[in-house]
Amino acid sequence: MGADDKLKNTAEKAKGQAKEALGKVTDDEKTETEGKAEQSKSDLKQAGEKVKDAFKR
Repeated sequence: MGADDKLKNTAEKAKGQAKEALGKVTDDEKTETEGKAEQSKSDLKQAGEKVKDAFKR
C-alpha cells in the first residue's frame, strides 16, 4: 500500500506540474490554478504517507 500510494502521489504531482506549465504557456489561469491545486493535494498526501511510515518504525 505505501509504495504504491507514493508512486501515485508522485505521478499526480507531475501531472499537476505539467498542467500548471500548460496554463502558463497558454495564458489560461484556470488550468494553471488547477495544476497548482493538484500539486498541493499531492504534497499533502505525500506528507501523510511519511507520517504513516514514521509510525510503522
